[in-house]
Amino acid sequence: MNNQEINTLKILEEIGKEEVPSQRDIAKNLDISLGLVNSFIKRLVRKGYLKITTIPSNRLKYLLTPKGAAEKTRLTYAYIQYSYHFYKDARIKLKRLFSELSDQDVKRIVFYGATDLAEIAFLSLQETPIQFVAIFDTDKAGSSFLGLNIEHPERLPEYSYDRLLYTNEKPDDEFFRKINREKMVLIR
Repeated sequence: MNNQEINTLKILEEIGKEEVPSQRDIAKNLDISLGLVNSFIKRLVRKGYLKITTIPSNRLKYLLTPKGAAEKTRLTYAYIQYSYHFYKDARIKLKRLFSELSDQDVKRIVFYGATDLAEIAFLSLQETPIQFVAIFDTDKAGSSFLGLNIEHPERLPEYSYDRLLYTNEKPDDEFFRKINREKMVLIR
């Protein structure tokens, strides 16, 4: 499943909600640009997935057509399959990685990046003798991850660990410059 299909599904889901969202609302909710939402909606109208009607106050209302509902169902199914394969692949890679780390006598690990991948890694780690110490994330510090407090990376030196598993979705160049690379592990 590619990004275009994922964005199409998200827009169809937003439009399917009870409250009539504006393009600006959709852009904000999905964290994508207003122009991108506009182009997606135009494409969805051309394909017959949406109808546009005018409502009072010069606003537009988007209606999901039967063809659009069928496409939303198809994309939902594809997304579930994609997610399952991502999960399964991640579990295989993490099992292999944690086995290698155990063989290297790694006892304590921390994660950087409170993401879906970190959740899968946390679950996978439970099958090993390696102890989970903490999770760090610049943007999510102070919030919760699986009932644990997410720490700011500035606090990393306060913790004792053997390896840091990089579970962030995007490279963080500032973080890479500050971290001891000998202790960092990337999922391959």
